[in-house]
Amino acid sequence: MPTARYPKVLAWATSILHELYGSNAEFRPGQYEAIESACTRKRTLVVQRTGWGKSLVYFIATKMLRERGHGTTIVVSPLISLMDNQLAAARTLGLACEVLNSTVEKEDRFRIFDDLRSSTTDILFTTPETLLTDDVQHVLGHTRCGLFVIDEAHCISDWGHDFRLEYTRLRQVIAHLDDTRLLATTATATDAVVDDICRQLGGDVFVSRGPLVRDSLAIQVVQAPSTRDKYAWLATNLPLIEGSGIVYCTTTHDCDQLARFLRSEGIESVAYHSQRDASERAHTLELFNANRIKALVATSALGMGYDKDDIAFVVHFQLPSGIVAYYQQIGRAGRALQHAYAILLAGDKTDLKIQRHFIESAFPTEPETHQIVHLIATEPTGIRFYDLIAAANIRQARVTKALEFLQNDGFVERAAGRYVLTDKPFAYDRAHYEEITRRRFAELDEMIELTRSADCLSRQVVAALGDTLAPVCGRCANCRGTNVFPMQVPSEDALRRASEFCDRDRLSIRPKKRWPSRDLAANASDRSTVMSHVNEEGLSLAHLGRGPVGETIEASLASDAPLPQELLERSAKLLAPEVAHFHVQAIVCIPHDRPSHSSELAERLSYLLGIPCVDALQRHAAQRQSEQLNRYYKCQNAQMALSVRQGVALPSAVLLVDDVVDSAWTLTVAGARLASARQGIVVFPFALADASYS
Repeated sequence: MPTARYPKVLAWATSILHELYGSNAEFRPGQYEAIESACTRKRTLVVQRTGWGKSLVYFIATKMLRERGHGTTIVVSPLISLMDNQLAAARTLGLACEVLNSTVEKEDRFRIFDDLRSSTTDILFTTPETLLTDDVQHVLGHTRCGLFVIDEAHCISDWGHDFRLEYTRLRQVIAHLDDTRLLATTATATDAVVDDICRQLGGDVFVSRGPLVRDSLAIQVVQAPSTRDKYAWLATNLPLIEGSGIVYCTTTHDCDQLARFLRSEGIESVAYHSQRDASERAHTLELFNANRIKALVATSALGMGYDKDDIAFVVHFQLPSGIVAYYQQIGRAGRALQHAYAILLAGDKTDLKIQRHFIESAFPTEPETHQIVHLIATEPTGIRFYDLIAAANIRQARVTKALEFLQNDGFVERAAGRYVLTDKPFAYDRAHYEEITRRRFAELDEMIELTRSADCLSRQVVAALGDTLAPVCGRCANCRGTNVFPMQVPSEDALRRASEFCDRDRLSIRPKKRWPSRDLAANASDRSTVMSHVNEEGLSLAHLGRGPVGETIEASLASDAPLPQELLERSAKLLAPEVAHFHVQAIVCIPHDRPSHSSELAERLSYLLGIPCVDALQRHAAQRQSEQLNRYYKCQNAQMALSVRQGVALPSAVLLVDDVVDSAWTLTVAGARLASARQGIVVFPFALADASYS
């Protein structure tokens, strides 16, 4: 029986619950207390497991508050897909709802503004980015707000597993909500995160925190030390699980390749990640919601708040960043099922390398930040973003990250399209960033320990989130002493098919179509940034240092020994169809001033493919390309370094060869140089390895 300080409020909330779910419906433990608090207190934090019904708290609270004449409920959510789910659920209660985010057309935006001013909207769902735009802030200044909800509230804490910079600016909104009820909800918060959220909410915070164990979910760690082993395991065992589910991957490339492999095995599968456009993602979710997809292969873009109650399995293709993130993702499964499965494919040492890279690059470095602050300070009227990129030898993504931190910390602001310094003296918070990094490495170590543990996996997971009283689950593989479902060891034939698919794996070198600026444009008489020559979409064998092939390439390039014949034969096999298709008549290699295997690669491919090498490019004095960190510097340096030899005879199509590709600006400039010497030339780039992360 719920504990009620206000019996009339309990009766009222219960009647709404019965109206929605029938006369036998009952509140889950803690649910009513959170509703009562949201209606009567100023600050409430709900920390409850996924599927517990956190959104029902603010739906019922909104209905009660609106019937008492209070203003609109504003719900801040991090993901558009999350809003779509919430919108459908809220409307079942008869609530008038609107969504306001970057996808909303201008005309609809103005209509929503009018409805907010007239208080005819019961709930407005929005993102933090949209909420903090000038026009929305202006409208909200003239809007009565009855309840302000921060969904997925762990995002406002930089101790949280899914911390988001744009969420930190909600502190500015919270500071002006003295007379407004405020509700924050999350399923994934450690004790440190709960304390941080309460501090940010301010005042006397009522915390509703319950047990985190999901009774239907059975966890198992499966040792699969290579991509081949993972592919074969999934092809063998996914058909044995009734229903549909999610396979989480760390990178978009892995999503695309795995989905393609599963389809080749007769398993209906589609990739879902941020590089697919919004309409593709929406259509994919429609198919998945209708159970027309067996396996949705997704990055963390499919995460917080996604609501499908019959997900039968969640498989992690790679090691997650920590147990908290892992719990958040496996919480997608088994909400309305008696049995659901969380399978972690572990043992691939490449997974650890990827996660360490993400942790190490999470914050802007001190030299990067100081350089950006200095460049902004030298421009009294501020500096435009692309002028800043051109002036700073820093990767564009790193500049973007640093600017976000500088803005959120109040050191920099953007006005009239320019970045300017504020009056707040700049100080790099080194100790804070180092402590967060230390904690994230500790969380990664916890995840590694989970893959090796012989204890109850479920209890170990929820203990990391502060639920230390959970009993052993009796369902995980460690408790059962056997598999959580009758899974099978992949056959030799399944392993062979997986190996063959991996051998055919191809990484694209996507062609660039514009120069970074007019000053750097080559062969463009009108000084346009549009390139007059565009390379073909090229290929590389593997990501450098990732997987067996990538590790072999990394070791080979670091050695003075000749390249292994296996790599050369694999390269020739991959390139032969392209050579025939483009009628390639010669191989041109990129010259380097560093130790390089590119000339050896070109010569040996020449022998294997039966195509002559042409010594067409020469190198001039320039800085090392690896020291150039953004596209302006990389392009400019490559232009200084490369030219075509006088009098060289070029055929109509060439294979342009390098050992490693990262940004592809060297290949792009080399292609342009070749095109200046042979009009209409076809340039097909190839590199042994791709050193970028995608």
